[in-house]
Amino acid sequence: MAIAATAETEEMAFIRTVFDQSRFTRIQLMVILTSLVLNMLDGFDVIAMAFTVHSIGEELHIAPDLLGLVFSAALAGMMAGAMFVAPFSDVIGRRKMILICVATIGLSMCMTAFANSIWQLIALRGITGLGVGGMLASLAAISSEYAPGKYRSLAVVTITAGYPLGATLGGFIAAPMIPAFGWESIFLAGGFATLLIGLAAFFFMPESLQFLLAKGDADSLPKINDILRRLDKPELKELPRIKSDAHKVKANVFSLLTPERRNQTLILWSSFFFCFVSLYFMMSWIPKLVVTAGLSESIGVYASAAFNGAAIIGIISLGWMSARIGLSNLIGIFLTGSALMMIVFAYTDGVNHLFVYLFIIGFLMQGGFVGLYAVAAKIYPTELRTTGVGWAIGLGRFGAVLGPYAGGVLIASGTTMEVNFIIFAVPLILSGIIAYILSVK
Repeated sequence: MAIAATAETEEMAFIRTVFDQSRFTRIQLMVILTSLVLNMLDGFDVIAMAFTVHSIGEELHIAPDLLGLVFSAALAGMMAGAMFVAPFSDVIGRRKMILICVATIGLSMCMTAFANSIWQLIALRGITGLGVGGMLASLAAISSEYAPGKYRSLAVVTITAGYPLGATLGGFIAAPMIPAFGWESIFLAGGFATLLIGLAAFFFMPESLQFLLAKGDADSLPKINDILRRLDKPELKELPRIKSDAHKVKANVFSLLTPERRNQTLILWSSFFFCFVSLYFMMSWIPKLVVTAGLSESIGVYASAAFNGAAIIGIISLGWMSARIGLSNLIGIFLTGSALMMIVFAYTDGVNHLFVYLFIIGFLMQGGFVGLYAVAAKIYPTELRTTGVGWAIGLGRFGAVLGPYAGGVLIASGTTMEVNFIIFAVPLILSGIIAYILSVK
């Protein structure tokens, strides 16, 4: 049976009718599960360097300060991907963008296993980061769209938690693999797994209905009807006509810096920047810091897993508590609390209770960090929300580039784990204070 769309039907109203007023179908489940697994693999692929940095440094005779450049290259790639590659999904489609990025990530991961110089590592990790940054926005958009209304928030949280979950599980995979098969096996495993899931996405992940409706060309209607058939929905005789809004604010970075938004925007960017500095220092260098403290490489990998595993609980806890405590207040508590735990670690011989400290620090730091995403979404109106969140994350990633490089320089100069923790507690305190100033409920 076919139905005709009325002249007053709008794009999002049609999408919500398709997904919110029916049972949860197999294709919707496949979209969300595929997005979750891809985000988990992204977490593993990005953190793979942290697991292997000690072995790579020893085998290729690369000093920690230069290895810091490798970390920064991946994070700079993620920043460039989020800011300059991801927007092309509005031109070529969410599905195509995901498939292109998956292929880029998988192939560059596999090639990293054969790198034999610092410059090859920098180039390949930069390409991997570019793919990850370009794909994340499309994964969030398509999984949110295909989830029924009452499960939408759960789907977004689940996809978000996939990144630290992949980094955590990767630690338990990497710890036994590196001694048995060498550091190269980590990149080969991550690359082949990414390509395999990419193949599944090619067969099971449909295009975004929102993209097809917005495109509205001659090829869109048959593609939309093909998706509707797979969803057991009535087909359309014609495309819904979307209302135009001549007064709609044009979404670009300049619209974030108008006089009425400038202060909040600059404060938000600053909070993201300082939090990224500390977070990606920890994510990149925990295994190496543990080894330099006299423990084994396997213990270093498990320590990183404890830090990233705590993120999952931290994210869920902050989401639950934010309904009872103001969001900015809560983020301020989480981030400054994490910084204080780093200082306590330094002054109480925390290495003897390594996993406990790193679990608490990871719980507070990463829970507060994800809360900044929610703040970014709340301070901008609907028409600016994607642009606002994207630029906050993109510019904040300058901190993600700076943190690992500065950490590498400090480690190369012989700075201990405890002193590093004190140094990187400072930007975390600044981030918490700045987030508190935003006063977002």
